[in-house]
Amino acid sequence: MLGWTILFFVVAILAALFGFTGIAAGAAGIAKVLFFIFLVLFVVSLLADIVRGRRPL
Repeated sequence: MLGWTILFFVVAILAALFGFTGIAAGAAGIAKVLFFIFLVLFVVSLLADIVRGRRPL
């Protein structure tokens, strides 16, 4: 999911450089949403491992 976030961020930057402001804003919005979803899933995963008592590798 982090890969998709980076991809949409790059698309937003390229669109902004070429003057496609609508596409840039849309891609940046999608990248922002995907980043926060990734962040929430990462925190949930960490908390699940802590609750189970497993040590990270």
